[in-house]
Amino acid sequence: MDLKFIKRNIFTFVKIISTVLITSAIGLESWNIYAVITNSHLPSSLNPIFWIERFAMTSHFIESIIAAFYASSRKKMPIKYATYTFFVGTIGLLELFDQQDDY
Repeated sequence: MDLKFIKRNIFTFVKIISTVLITSAIGLESWNIYAVITNSHLPSSLNPIFWIERFAMTSHFIESIIAAFYASSRKKMPIKYATYTFFVGTIGLLELFDQQDDY
């Protein structure tokens, strides 16, 4: 088995799962905000899930800030890389760091 082939397949799988989970976390947090605004009560059993999704969103946000600064220092599009890294996570940073400079 080729190691690059395995790495590429694992990265693709993690990117898909990460994008789905971050999108779900955004939806879950939107539901929570809506419940607070309308004075609705959410089940208390969801509290651990809210903490996990907030931790994941915070860490992805920090990674996207790092990607934006790194991309801007390399004369690339920071918004594009920040958005991509926010949704795929650490793999987006690894891909950005592995790219060769074009100049």
